[in-house]
Amino acid sequence: MAGASVAGMPDSAASPAAPVPAEGRTGGRSPASARAARPRPAPGRSGADQPAPAPRAPIGAEPAPERDDWAAAVDAFAAYLSVEKGRSEATVRAYRSDLAALREFSARAGRPALADLSLAIMRGWQAAARERGVAPATLRRRASAARVFAEFLARRRGQEVERAARLASPRAGRSLPRVLTEDQARALLAEPTGRPVPAGPGLAGPGLAGPGPAGSSPSLASAEEREGRARAEALVVRDTAVLELLYASGIRVAELCGLDLGDIDAERDLARVLGKGGRERAVPFGLPARDALRAWLERGRGVLATPAAGSALFVGARGRRLDPRGVRRLLAQRLGTQPGLPRITPHGLRHTAATHLLAGGADLRSVQEILGHASLGTTQIYTHVTADRLRAAFEQAHPRA
Repeated sequence: MAGASVAGMPDSAASPAAPVPAEGRTGGRSPASARAARPRPAPGRSGADQPAPAPRAPIGAEPAPERDDWAAAVDAFAAYLSVEKGRSEATVRAYRSDLAALREFSARAGRPALADLSLAIMRGWQAAARERGVAPATLRRRASAARVFAEFLARRRGQEVERAARLASPRAGRSLPRVLTEDQARALLAEPTGRPVPAGPGLAGPGLAGPGPAGSSPSLASAEEREGRARAEALVVRDTAVLELLYASGIRVAELCGLDLGDIDAERDLARVLGKGGRERAVPFGLPARDALRAWLERGRGVLATPAAGSALFVGARGRRLDPRGVRRLLAQRLGTQPGLPRITPHGLRHTAATHLLAGGADLRSVQEILGHASLGTTQIYTHVTADRLRAAFEQAHPRA
């Protein structure tokens, strides 16, 4: 009957004119029309109703390697150090390198899995490094990296590394830092009387004005010469300000390079410094450093800085923020203009500042605050430098020495 329906099916399905879809059958139609007759999902249907087919790997391609436990654990550990512990990028990078070396040693020892890590493996790793002549400071850092990593595994991943806390560090040596005398520091900070002008278009050589390339006008050569001299003078003023601030404040070279214009309090002669571990401190500086900074800001920074410098206090020759490598280079250049001075690094100026503070009567706690040391024991090394100098002066001058 036309109006009747089959039980459980709608009228349209019971009609002989309605197509009944069948898998693999075309019902006498062409393949194209059969494909068009297949039901399509309605627009807007969710992926749960119509799951997308999983992508197939190309024929002959190798399956993607699964992430191993070592790599996953080290990545999680690095994120923990950076985000939760506030360690610097340099510290995280060094710890990653140490753990990569530990993993390589463990694999060579036949224990490639992270679950195989043990105190014996760590001790063997340290012993092998000691035999290769690795410096004690590096061995101490490696031992610290291994202990902290083992503690992280126990707390976050439930993997106990047996007695890892007993991994010993080599005893710290007592190497005294090389420092300048007061006269040597005064000679270093004396601004050079002249500096060669870099050769460039319109200049025949350092400090010599040439006729310029063919077709260039004298006015153009003169303008380029003036610009070159202005940049050279700006670099001299910058170098003096950098060295004065390093010696006056005793800050680290990375701290100096991180200073912004707003970090200098010109009224109170203070620099706001962001030190290790994200600890901020205010460091005083004296009148020579203040005058050098003012000269740099008035006569030098505007000549060298580009928009890429942002709010950086010190900029390099390319107009961007000055980096630690640039500071080491400018110090080496300044030392080259002063024959007879010992070759020191920017950190040597920090040692020099601390030694001169203690020799001048500053108490140890104040020097600790200025330098940003977390432990007073780190500052005490400068008392040995001062004591050695006092001993040398005593033996030279006292008749009963």
